Amino acid sequence: MTKRTTKPEPTAAETYAARRNDIARLLDVLQMELDKHDTEQKADPRNWGHAGDLGKVREDLINLAGFMSNMDPEHVEAFLADAE
Repeated sequence: MTKRTTKPEPTAAETYAARRNDIARLLDVLQMELDKHDTEQKADPRNWGHAGDLGKVREDLINLAGFMSNMDPEHVEAFLADAE
């Protein structure tokens, strides 16, 4: 009979580091997609679809920021309004 070798489960710190790295990479992708979206919007500035796309992204980011900071989305909205 052959001995089974099982891969040890990752530690919490290893899982955290891997997920943190994934998030950093996703933020880079988001920036690249925003740049590409800008080009598309400039080519068709009357297209409200582009503004709608960013509305959805903004809403999702507000919810994400609220989750990460333990704040209600309304407080994140107020934070954004204060910056204007």
